[in-house]
Amino acid sequence: MLRPGGLALAVAMFGLLASTPVRAELAPRARVIATQAARALQLGSRGRDVRALQRELARLSYLPATGVDGIFGTQTWHAVVALQGWSHLQRNGVVGAQTRSALAVASRPRPWSAANGIEIHIAEQVLLLVRNRRVQRAIHVSTGADGATPLGHFRIYRRDVMSWSVPFQVWMPLAQYFSGGYAMHEFASVPTYPASHGCVRIPQTESRAVWRFGTVGMRVWTRR
Repeated sequence: MLRPGGLALAVAMFGLLASTPVRAELAPRARVIATQAARALQLGSRGRDVRALQRELARLSYLPATGVDGIFGTQTWHAVVALQGWSHLQRNGVVGAQTRSALAVASRPRPWSAANGIEIHIAEQVLLLVRNRRVQRAIHVSTGADGATPLGHFRIYRRDVMSWSVPFQVWMPLAQYFSGGYAMHEFASVPTYPASHGCVRIPQTESRAVWRFGTVGMRVWTRR
């Protein structure tokens, strides 16, 4: 038989013991709900969640540190597309549940070779700048439609600040030629799919980084 007040004490102790496993059981579910409830981030989004996204993209090499500003602009869009391409997700530049999940387990891209140079991963539509056995930057690009970009091991043999394409009658800023008339160069339109005549299109927000990195004689590898 319980003493006066014993019943209340027993109930309180039972509640304390019972509540701990219940909270532990619900915690993962609460995290899932919180993740599902997070807003989609896309062009034009602003705020602390955008800044947090940008910090992660910068840590993983998809965005330069100067791109962390809390504003989802074109540079952040291209960084998200690069992450999606490397993660083999739909490349749409929108950070929803799938992209958040990929970001949560992502690591810095690994190159094919530890040698300094530029790698163009065509299946992923991502260009890697590799120095000192480490990827310095991973950048979204658009390669040749219908597999028009040549595959293999090449070297940069010419660099032009402003190059004129005679066959296609178009200027190609910051062009670095690596095979015949094919070059990596800045272009106004860099969609989420292979769209060029064979060159490697680089976004305007990233073209100077690739230009500063490249040198005549530097290796350029392309592979599907």
